[in-house]
Amino acid sequence: MRPGTAGSRSTALRYALLLVVPAALVGVAAGWALAAPDPVQAEAPVRTLADGLGAAVLGLAALPRLHDRLRPAWRLLAVFGGLWTVAEFVLLSTEAAEVVGVPLSRLRAGDFGDYVAHVSGGQIGIAVLIGTAAVACYSTLAFRRPERASADLVLVFAAVTLVLRPITGHMSQQTLGSVLAAVHALAAAAWFGLLLALALVVRTRGEWAVILPRYSGWALPAVAAVTVTGVVNGLVRVGDPAALIDTGYGRVLLAKTVMALALLGLGWWWRRSWVPVATDHRMSADDSLRRALIEVVVMAAVFGLAATLSVTA
Repeated sequence: MRPGTAGSRSTALRYALLLVVPAALVGVAAGWALAAPDPVQAEAPVRTLADGLGAAVLGLAALPRLHDRLRPAWRLLAVFGGLWTVAEFVLLSTEAAEVVGVPLSRLRAGDFGDYVAHVSGGQIGIAVLIGTAAVACYSTLAFRRPERASADLVLVFAAVTLVLRPITGHMSQQTLGSVLAAVHALAAAAWFGLLLALALVVRTRGEWAVILPRYSGWALPAVAAVTVTGVVNGLVRVGDPAALIDTGYGRVLLAKTVMALALLGLGWWWRRSWVPVATDHRMSADDSLRRALIEVVVMAAVFGLAATLSVTA
């Protein structure tokens, strides 16, 4: 089963960029508005893009596991891996500028070096940057010599890189907090990233008929993991239910929860109205792509809220 033509893939990529990135930034803007007057760190938009690109890499690397005839999309993996590396570098620089107390444009190389050498957040950022660079470089080499490459290696690097920040965040101070944070991050990335990968790679009605039900089977445990870990995380951080209204963090968390519930409802509806019809070859590839992009756009907005939540005081 081939990924499809270069023209159709580039069209899907343009749709994804035109729809998904603005949706993620709308989620960030909504999070900022809900958090006011509580402070929100300035790197929220960059973190959203970095998280989304990491999820896309994870999804593209995991896609061949949905069907043994699917081949890794090495060109897309190299592109998204490179963009992920750039986003993580900008994110790391933004964090360094905030710690130093200067605008990003005035951050000096010496101050950046001190941040990554002596501050734990900078050291974690460097480890993340190494992981993303490894993914980008390996995928670029694999594009040239695919017969000697394995997408599983990219999958492992992407998964480890995605959990580095969550497992060292605020939840790490709680019992099993790092485990819950890692599960939440990976499940959310798999849920979003795999569907985005389907939208980018799967082109024919026959491919959707085979692969969509397999994705649906993978998505169910991912949704359950995201829901359970998210509820536990929220209860630990908020404590008092009144804080869901009285604090900026609580309001962003409440909005994220509402959006997540909307996604659950949409997923339930798709499992009844989309998956069976597509499996029976009764839906065109364009209609399946349209439904996938609708869900991906809503997920991107939730990613924007989640990124804002992670940097809200």
